[in-house]
Amino acid sequence: MNEQNRNCKIIYVLLDGVGDLAHPNFGNTTPLDAANTPYLDFLASKGCMGNVLSVGKGIAPQSDIAVFNMLGYSFRDGNYVGRGVIEAIGSGIDFKNGDLALRGNFATVDSNGRILDRRAGRNITVTEASELCKSLNDTIKFSDLDVSISIVPTISHRVAIRLRHAKHSLSEKISNTDPAYTKVNGIGIAKASSPDERILQSHPEDNSDAAIISAKLVNEFTSQSLEILKNHPVNKARNASGLMNINGILTRDSGNKYPSIESMYSRYGLNFGAIVDMPVEVGISRVLGMKMFRAGNVQDYQVKALHAVDRLQELDAMYIHIKGPDEFGHDGDWQGKKNNIEAIDRLFFGPLVDRRDIEDTLIVVSGDHSTPCIKNSHSDDPVPVLFSGCSVKSDGSERFTEYWGRKGKLGLLLGDQILNQILTYRSKNNAY
Repeated sequence: MNEQNRNCKIIYVLLDGVGDLAHPNFGNTTPLDAANTPYLDFLASKGCMGNVLSVGKGIAPQSDIAVFNMLGYSFRDGNYVGRGVIEAIGSGIDFKNGDLALRGNFATVDSNGRILDRRAGRNITVTEASELCKSLNDTIKFSDLDVSISIVPTISHRVAIRLRHAKHSLSEKISNTDPAYTKVNGIGIAKASSPDERILQSHPEDNSDAAIISAKLVNEFTSQSLEILKNHPVNKARNASGLMNINGILTRDSGNKYPSIESMYSRYGLNFGAIVDMPVEVGISRVLGMKMFRAGNVQDYQVKALHAVDRLQELDAMYIHIKGPDEFGHDGDWQGKKNNIEAIDRLFFGPLVDRRDIEDTLIVVSGDHSTPCIKNSHSDDPVPVLFSGCSVKSDGSERFTEYWGRKGKLGLLLGDQILNQILTYRSKNNAY
């Protein structure tokens, strides 16, 4: 790659769950509509916009498959390994083909298995999660003595789980125990929430012995974990402090093979770096061969912006996944989501615009999916996408919002088209 092709650097930002729907309790506006975002507005005024369906029409995706699509990997052939595997890789679990990997949520359930809070109050400390996982690893015993388990706490309510049989391969063809998600061709899809959700039994999805055994093992894990967690000292301490119990684990997104995927460099000819926080994002970065960086804690937005700018001295492109809006969407907290978007604009996009000349930087901003506050979950609604800088000509957009995304000249795109659009703008710039 010659020096001319290094002229246009790329900053690609995905705001987790940023898309939303008009809320009747807040003037029929979205958090993006109402937020004060002068830096995003500046980028919008200099660029062009569209809307994007990260995975496809009618699909309310989880973040893993949404991000893969937004990075150009669609898995339309159905050959996706499942989020459980990506989380296992991202959390550092020893995983190999034939193991069974699952994503888990610590949750609060009542004595009948009804889910009171699928994130146990979203206030689990590192110490609490570590103590609970140690107890589960030390105590769970399966009816098949050749089976072992590894449960690793990651961030907050999240855990990664790996089951291994010493003699046989396990199967991913099993259903979730988490009622909020289902699977289609290995892809996790959010379902409409219900006020009376309960931990489900896992069922084999085919008649193979491996699937039957795998479902049985997951059900043994569920029943034993309920008993172990019920009277755990961590929960006694939480009860004394008026906090919700952490007394159940919801599992989903099973997988049993290590992914074999073409790297970002091989596919696009660009040296990509990635600033990521969550295990699923770490796993995606490792699988796609991106040079990975940590930049502060999850909400250290300014640190991430400055780090991204500095790393562009040595790389062609930086991908930054920013958490925040998604959690407020899940909690139905419209005001919190608006405030969080304003903080991201001020603390991330402010330093980015101040430090990086957009004449030689292609800045791309979108979301991995929508998480509408009125739905408390991911949805299939499109999210705005913005291209600004380098060779991009203004299409008259004024703000980074769902409204201007619908009006933008780019129209409706699919997530796996975004990287090719990036390459198109970059090549136009490098042709000058």
